[in-house]
Amino acid sequence: MPGAKRRPTSRNRRRKTDWNDAVDDFDKRLEKAIRRGRRTSDARLQAEAEKALNEQELRRLHTQHRLALAEHVEACLKQLARQMPGFQFETVVSERGWGAALSRDDVGVESGKRRNFYSRLELAIRPLSEYFVLELTGKGTIRNREYFNRSHYQRLADVDFDSFVEMIDRWVLEYAELYAAKR
Repeated sequence: MPGAKRRPTSRNRRRKTDWNDAVDDFDKRLEKAIRRGRRTSDARLQAEAEKALNEQELRRLHTQHRLALAEHVEACLKQLARQMPGFQFETVVSERGWGAALSRDDVGVESGKRRNFYSRLELAIRPLSEYFVLELTGKGTIRNREYFNRSHYQRLADVDFDSFVEMIDRWVLEYAELYAAKR
């Protein structure tokens, strides 16, 4: 009958209930998504804060190791200069790093002609880089000939300080032996 009200059938009731359930389910999923987004944002902010703190800690570590190793380099090279007169000691503080160097100029006669011979040993701790490593560089020249140009490095977080001290000692001793043999 036209104009008569239809009684809701169980089918229509089910559709209405299904629709209400779908809306409720969507609301719950939307709330969960917003909570996940907030947790992700909080975690990202916390990670950035930890990274900034970690970078500061790595910078502090680099400075601490650099100072101690530069002092050790200076002590070793001063001792070498005392053992081998004629070497001039100099402290190295430059864009190449911090450390020390020994150098000397010798004059000799070769094939009846006067010749100048230059010898130098330089050890330095390189400045902090974006890779956060502690790097020791060494360059040894004896009588105008380069005998070594080396680098030893480790990640700052994993630095074995004693290995750097041993490396400095080894390079200085090797240079002393080579220089004594070439003289």
